[in-house]
Amino acid sequence: MMIENLIPIDVLCVKYQVNDQFFNSLVATGLLEIHSIQEVAYIQKDSLYEIEKIMRLHQDLEVNLEGIDIVLNLLQKIDDLQKEMLALKNRLSLYEN
Repeated sequence: MMIENLIPIDVLCVKYQVNDQFFNSLVATGLLEIHSIQEVAYIQKDSLYEIEKIMRLHQDLEVNLEGIDIVLNLLQKIDDLQKEMLALKNRLSLYEN
């Protein structure tokens, strides 16, 4: 794993004004994966979008971690259903033409 693709947790703590315990709680609930290199905790840059979504839910809407997990699962199901619906529409248009 290349360190260029990782962001230190302490940088995120400063940016989002939370302590590192919040990120540990995200790991405990399975919402986040942390990588440790030489006793420094990192997250992948690809996870930044999900973390920002979690932070907005937590800070702006005051949703707890269990609620965040439910919301993210529902959003994923909605996304999957939209993809399935698009695929079905594309298949249907083949038969209509």
